[in-house]
Amino acid sequence: MGPWRSARSPCRRTERGPHIDREPDPALDRVFREEWGRVLASLVGFLRDFDLAEDVVQSAFATAAERWPRDGVPDNPAGWLVRTARNEAIDRLRRRRTLEAKLPLLDRPAEVAPVDHDLERQLSGHTIPDERLELLFTCCHPALAREAQVALTLRAVGGLSTEEIAAAFLVPPETMKRRLTRAKQKITTAGIPFRVPPDHLLPDRLDVVLTVVYLVYNQGYGGRTDLATEAIRLGRTLLALMPDEPEVRGLLALMLAHDARRAARTDGDDLVLLQDQDRSLWDAGQLAEARALADRAIAGRGPYALQAAVAVLQAGDPIDWPQVAALYAELAERTGSPVVQLNRAVAIAEAGDPRRALALVDALDTERLDGYQYLHSTRAELLSRLDRPEEARAAYQRALALATDERERRFLRRRLGLRGSEPRS
Repeated sequence: MGPWRSARSPCRRTERGPHIDREPDPALDRVFREEWGRVLASLVGFLRDFDLAEDVVQSAFATAAERWPRDGVPDNPAGWLVRTARNEAIDRLRRRRTLEAKLPLLDRPAEVAPVDHDLERQLSGHTIPDERLELLFTCCHPALAREAQVALTLRAVGGLSTEEIAAAFLVPPETMKRRLTRAKQKITTAGIPFRVPPDHLLPDRLDVVLTVVYLVYNQGYGGRTDLATEAIRLGRTLLALMPDEPEVRGLLALMLAHDARRAARTDGDDLVLLQDQDRSLWDAGQLAEARALADRAIAGRGPYALQAAVAVLQAGDPIDWPQVAALYAELAERTGSPVVQLNRAVAIAEAGDPRRALALVDALDTERLDGYQYLHSTRAELLSRLDRPEEARAAYQRALALATDERERRFLRRRLGLRGSEPRS
């Protein structure tokens, strides 16, 4: 997913400025996909101006798309892109009549601006400062609203276009453009620093970053596979930058374990339950990687590590449901989440005790969760197993009234024995 991906070209500009219409070049597309976040992070660090940095990076990628097919890809693509974008930024600042106000950007002392004369030496070699971690923490600063954190991370670090992010959030592109603009303005007006937080703030701030990456994955779990793939790529980036953080490893393991079963979760337009899935469709390589990551993460007993352990266990044959239930119990104690307790109840039922599972569900704050579809579908399944058909039917009807995904609605209609009709809510 390059920053201007389209059906015709990996280099098409979708937001502003010129575009290039030519056949896609896989090599160029790979460079754009891999280097977008790194190059943008370097320019944001240099300029401390998000909009200008994004603009000149887009221009640098467009220039590369014009020149590289003719001249060849340079030995150090990222360095070439950073230098080109940096020069473009300096030229733009010099052309402005308000140069006096912008001049400090060009003369920052080294302790303020990470890019100084040493950058020229670094760019002549094969490395550039990798400031993607700083960019991630900037995008996920707690001063920004959660939806802004997710959208800005997809745009700045992932390189998705405004149109792609708008589609993921089911809003018009102009709405998303305004949302991104406000987020970038907030970074400037609130003086949000471009840095990794100090040690005493890092645990809480890292949790926000991990939450944002997982929210990106969840946006893609229901069908937007490009977003799921992007979240996994962000997870890999985060692990490369923070290899000693167990929860980073746990999050990546969790996403890989779920994603490995993607091809088996549906059969045409129908959902396929875990126990009915064709395991030959599972990605064995991804599951093996998830298992290795989860094994290393679990010692920290963090929430993502515990969820990853559950996801890996659910790939077992047979599934060790008592162990899954025990992990959910630990996770519920750590998080206090009623949704985790609901998942624990499912595991208890699968382990052979639906009566205990129903008691656990009914002990939840059902009024608070009344709008949560899966509370009702879970209760319906448990009531069915306990031979309470009328109560089960009422719970299925409530779940159906709340469901929005057509595949889930079809599944619930089958549970109700309906064919082409459904109860009015």
